[in-house]
Amino acid sequence: MAVYTHVPAEDLSAFVARYDIGDLVAAKGIAEGVENSNYLIDTTRGRYILTLYEKRVAVDDLPYFLALMRHAADRGLPVPKPIEDRAGDALQDLAGRPACVIEFLTGISVTEPTPALCHAAGEALGRLHAATADFKGTRPNALGHEGRLELAAKCLPRAGEIDPDLAGLIETEMAFQKAHWRADLPQATIHADLFPDNMLALGDTVTGIIDFYFACTDARAYDLAVMHGAWCFSNDGAVFYPERAEALEAGYRAAHPISDAEAAAMPVLRRASALRFLLTRAWDWLNTPADALVTRKDPMAFARRLLHYREAE
Repeated sequence: MAVYTHVPAEDLSAFVARYDIGDLVAAKGIAEGVENSNYLIDTTRGRYILTLYEKRVAVDDLPYFLALMRHAADRGLPVPKPIEDRAGDALQDLAGRPACVIEFLTGISVTEPTPALCHAAGEALGRLHAATADFKGTRPNALGHEGRLELAAKCLPRAGEIDPDLAGLIETEMAFQKAHWRADLPQATIHADLFPDNMLALGDTVTGIIDFYFACTDARAYDLAVMHGAWCFSNDGAVFYPERAEALEAGYRAAHPISDAEAAAMPVLRRASALRFLLTRAWDWLNTPADALVTRKDPMAFARRLLHYREAE
């Protein structure tokens, strides 16, 4: 469920009238996603996505996200461009929430990507890094190295409620990351959350890169490490698919080089990424009320990924 803020039809019609995109014909809530309220809207001129930003997204960060999306789209990447209203503003207010209309992109989010799609996805990430090399905006990664350690400390006291061995796994990884994290790796604008459900595809062709709301400035290679964990395992983290991993890296290298330092740091980066998603899922698992609309995701799926990375070394 991802419509937390419901907008009456007459309010939607008045909102769409601010834009030069035609008259509202139909609107439907979109169930996918967990962060914001999303509507698919059809007008007499085309199809668009309306997003209402809920409380988990900081309003002050929205100009950065929208500028980044516009920058990438203007350079020919399959990124939905924010639509400006008749006054030239992309960021709006609707139903007491910040809101934005963006382009609609065709495609679907796959759950079991083929190696060919992994290659295309890696190449899309490389193209994104190349296209945003001159993007002037910056945003700290709240879930970067220090943020992960802080979140780990918050999760530790109750980690045993999820799994008896989870606290020990987190503590061991905290110590490893403190000892091995590389602060000198090349920095860049990164997506930081490029899971298969944040990429659209038709067959093995990437048609869209979406949901930039964790984008930030951090180690460039960390972005590829996030994709490795997201694309190259079964959903429960129990099975690793090496053919997907090889295709993903080959695709990235086809569009953007990987430095020797980045290649050497990749095992640490992959473990850091697995820890990040383990911790955020654990935090939500422990702190989301039972009657909340958000469906909690299993933290142990990334605990298994983390164990795989440790054993692979």
